[in-house]
Amino acid sequence: MTAVPAATITGVEIIKTTIAARNQPIIMLVRYRIILTAAILNFCWLASCDNAGAITDTNQAINARNWSYVNRIKVPFVIDDLNSSYELYINLRHTGDYRYSNIFLRIHTRSPNGKVLSERKEFRLALPDGQWLGTGTGNLYQYQLPLLENYRFAQKGQYVIEIEQNMRDNPLKEITDVGLRIIKNN
Repeated sequence: MTAVPAATITGVEIIKTTIAARNQPIIMLVRYRIILTAAILNFCWLASCDNAGAITDTNQAINARNWSYVNRIKVPFVIDDLNSSYELYINLRHTGDYRYSNIFLRIHTRSPNGKVLSERKEFRLALPDGQWLGTGTGNLYQYQLPLLENYRFAQKGQYVIEIEQNMRDNPLKEITDVGLRIIKNN
């Protein structure tokens, strides 16, 4: 009986394996550069997006992610066209560690004549199963919550909207940013 030789490795196979091993870091570097370039181009594209019709689009960071009752977010803006309608949105960001599926806010609107209107609004942030409704990156979730749709202001001049958290917890933890976006409709 003759012995069957074990699988033999030829010189060509050794060279192919060596070249592939040497090229692995280069391939990873090329992939990294492609991903980085795509991310930079995406960021530049988003940064250059036109805010046509935006009267204001602000976000204010919440210190240490602890939003207290006394820390009202104040957004001044000017309305000079009473013939147009406007869309108003609350900008909100929170971490994945936010404890609730909703948020209650008190919205105070001071008109040019000094009159202040206040209302309490609830906004849903998650589904009953706990899935966040906002767009997320990592552990951060972002929302544009509709405040007023097709709204017509009654007076020209400077308005101030103050946004106050109105939950039971004080401070309300894991809220990172709050702001206001106002878009003028054509």
